[in-house]
Amino acid sequence: MKFAVISFPGSNCDEDLYYAIVDGLKETAEIIPHTQTQLDGFDAVLVPGGFSYGDYLRSGAIAKFAPVMPALKAFAATGKPVLGICNGFQILTEVGLLPGSLQHNTNMQFICEPEPLHVANNKTLFTNDFATDATITLPIAHGEGNYYCDAATLADLQENHQIVFTYRDNPNGSVADIAGIVNKQGNVLGMMPHPERAVDPLLGGSDGLSVFRSLLANFTRMV
Repeated sequence: MKFAVISFPGSNCDEDLYYAIVDGLKETAEIIPHTQTQLDGFDAVLVPGGFSYGDYLRSGAIAKFAPVMPALKAFAATGKPVLGICNGFQILTEVGLLPGSLQHNTNMQFICEPEPLHVANNKTLFTNDFATDATITLPIAHGEGNYYCDAATLADLQENHQIVFTYRDNPNGSVADIAGIVNKQGNVLGMMPHPERAVDPLLGGSDGLSVFRSLLANFTRMV
């Protein structure tokens, strides 16, 4: 399975994702620049965390205009998996691949700590390696992780089982404790916690590896 990791000016988790795939999952990954205009030959695309374009205007607002974005939208439209983590989640909402938006944490502080999560839906491309109703721990590191959507969108997310991860102890004010959601088609996941920072016990835990194992398991069934 071949993964593309998109790197923007200001990305700082692209190499972490590369490590998670190559050393953790033992699969192939390539870090590609934001200027690339096609994503042919890849089986999944990962949009990393960091501070794309310095988070000017707001997180992800400038990245939505990057040359790679039309290719990312076309890739998602094929049904292949797209995973956006932290700033990547913010970018996916800005570009319209996921509903809602990410606002400043309610305490207006940057939060960096391990966070217990509930796997609210383990029947997605990204979570099938987790047990039903699993509790896991992944690190968070964000200042704008407060997920917001209107009541009608929240009802849709709940009805369609699009809420994938929720916080056990909501650290940022996200509506309905949301930590990660998928699109209606189920092939685009955005999440604020960092699974790529939890793929080895030496890093403090390996719960995050199951996100990538889930993608690999689904790909193996498809080929």
